[in-house]
Amino acid sequence: MGAIPAWGMFFVGPDQPMQRRAFDLPEPGAGEVIVAVAGCGLCHTDLGFLSGAVKTRKPPPLVLGHEISGRVIAAGADVRHWLDKAVVVPAVLPCGQCELCDAGRDNICQRQRMPGNDFDGGFASHLCVPARFLCALPDDLGPFPLAELSVVADAITTPYQSLLRSGLRAGEVAVVIGVGGVGLYLVQHARNAGAHVVAVDVDARRLAIALAQGAQCAVDAAAVGERELRQHLRDWCRQHALPENRWRVFETSGTAAGQRSAWSLLSHAGTLGVVGFTMDRVELRLSNVMAFDADVFGNWGCRPAHYPAVVAEVLAGRVQVRDNVRQYPLADLNAVVADARAHRLDRRAVLVP
Repeated sequence: MGAIPAWGMFFVGPDQPMQRRAFDLPEPGAGEVIVAVAGCGLCHTDLGFLSGAVKTRKPPPLVLGHEISGRVIAAGADVRHWLDKAVVVPAVLPCGQCELCDAGRDNICQRQRMPGNDFDGGFASHLCVPARFLCALPDDLGPFPLAELSVVADAITTPYQSLLRSGLRAGEVAVVIGVGGVGLYLVQHARNAGAHVVAVDVDARRLAIALAQGAQCAVDAAAVGERELRQHLRDWCRQHALPENRWRVFETSGTAAGQRSAWSLLSHAGTLGVVGFTMDRVELRLSNVMAFDADVFGNWGCRPAHYPAVVAEVLAGRVQVRDNVRQYPLADLNAVVADARAHRLDRRAVLVP
């Protein structure tokens, strides 16, 4: 087949516009495939890379983007069964052979490779990826354009794994702090698990969407202070005869204020999942974990093994996606990033080559 001509938007340094560049991809080697990108979601992590707040593992120039869907157009001799398949590329590609992988914690494999971080990612027409952990999509995607399923790779699967880690059960109270690109899907997963879902955010528009997609209570954190939030939720639980303990709290905002609020809601036998990321420091009284006999966990990405279940939920309509994403031409990426930074985007952006 020979080299495959491609183009992408290259990150060249913090706070610099990404540059459109052409490049050639060599034929894939053993275990590798070339994916023609259908769409790539713009994630909060990408904004962190672009600002310089978070460093990429591969120094620039680098094509960012780790929420990728597309179709396999070339494959190494040993993985040719992937040819012409529609796929989602997991945001975390583990090695599959180390101690953590053997223990079922392959999402935090220390030899993992992440598109748009360790190697050129999805803000391009094509990319080369290992085939081993790709998520194959069915032939019939129903009403879904392949591009829009790119957000499965992080925004939908990461909160799904967080839900599993929390042990959330039907009838319990789930509190989601920050209902943006990731938190909104956590709301939906918790609703599907039969929980009573509380959405907390400073954005009234986001709260309205969360109510429409599964939350039963919305709290404007800009109007309810951190000190009052706990009592506010206790009052709501009493009004509806819901548990005042064992709350499952998920911090997805990736802000210091959100993390403080989440910590303040730690309850007896409760659980706190830290899903969002910030470089800011937060001062906490760690002994609360002991005093409440509570559990606290962090969540990095999602195991590839969970992807098929999430895809099935999406295609069955149990997870709303289409109302939460908007497609943009990849060539307009710099303008879309500017809008994202200025909080002018009303949906998660999916860039289409």
